[in-house]
Amino acid sequence: MTSPRPAPQRFEAIAVTATEAIIVKCSGRLVSDFTSAFKDQVKPLLGQGKPVILDFTAVTHLDSSGLGTVVSLYVSAKTHGCKLGLVNLSPHVRELLGLTHLLSALETCGQYMIKMP
Repeated sequence: MTSPRPAPQRFEAIAVTATEAIIVKCSGRLVSDFTSAFKDQVKPLLGQGKPVILDFTAVTHLDSSGLGTVVSLYVSAKTHGCKLGLVNLSPHVRELLGLTHLLSALETCGQYMIKMP
């Protein structure tokens, strides 16, 4: 008899509209249990005419579903003519994005959406 799978740590995303961009402050584990709600929350922001920055300061884990969601949001942003960027990545998330060659496309720095070297 197997024991039930423990509930994953929570994931939260809070959108804050600044003068030059919409900042989405993310925290927790961006895993399959939370990706649909995250995409549903962020996707409408892409049509508001401002760059959208995903602040991953407090993101502790990103699985393949989370990665797929970030890619899906990036494609939706391009379709809407919107810039989507990531800031404050943990070493784990940075490594995952680097391995998939998405780091250079998504990582940004500062309020002017300047690419990181």
